[in-house]
Amino acid sequence: MDGRSSGMNQKELVKVNFGRTIVVESVLPFCAAIFCVVWSLVFDFESCTWTHCKVPNYLPSISSAIGGYTPQRYVWRLCIGLHAAPRFMIAAAYYSYHTQFHVGKRNDLYRTLSKLCILLHVVENFALVGLTYISSIENHGVHENLFIIFMLCSQVYMLITCIIYRWGHQSNGRIMSLKETKSLRMKTGLFIFNVVIFLLAVYLFFRHNSHCEPGVYTMFAAAEYLTVFSNIAFHYTASYDFSDCSISICPDAIFGKTVHMNGGKQS
Repeated sequence: MDGRSSGMNQKELVKVNFGRTIVVESVLPFCAAIFCVVWSLVFDFESCTWTHCKVPNYLPSISSAIGGYTPQRYVWRLCIGLHAAPRFMIAAAYYSYHTQFHVGKRNDLYRTLSKLCILLHVVENFALVGLTYISSIENHGVHENLFIIFMLCSQVYMLITCIIYRWGHQSNGRIMSLKETKSLRMKTGLFIFNVVIFLLAVYLFFRHNSHCEPGVYTMFAAAEYLTVFSNIAFHYTASYDFSDCSISICPDAIFGKTVHMNGGKQS
């Protein structure tokens, strides 16, 4: 990305590939979740796998693994905090990405869905940060409500993203590139998987509470992990959409001078 001010080339202080930034943003919560589960199993097995009906269980719930013990809680909070800021940038970038297409007579509806999509993305991110820093042990009610908001926004966001991605990229007879087709297929597959595995987790949770069968809570915890990982993977697909983009910071942009970037004007 070239920056110009008063006809002169601007030296870039920082230039980062946006696609790689998204990869790092996705790796942070994934690695943190793996660390928390493994550390809990190795060092806190008895307490983290305990259930109210005292049946055999071999996996901790995700809430127990990330918020019930230290250092797991600190690692999870650090990684979620670090990954949150890029998520807001991705939300803003996606609005520009989606609205670059004009879909014809129903373009107003398309743009409205694009705005709703970005709002859901932002609320999902805030809810994730909230339930990360307010554990179920500290305030169960608030943690539970934030989790509900997170899951609701997450799945509606995935659905609308799949709809407007296909709509925009196939509008006016446009043919999708191989990379765009791969991105859409991954998004659609991960959305369907996320919904199915989440519903399975809900079923197993209520079955465990009503029947107290050995191993059911273990299956619930595994389904819960897959729900989290498929959510992370869905957001990771943004790396395909922005693989050719970069983030640049120039001296004049920092000190508030007028900077022209790719023919546009930024103050």
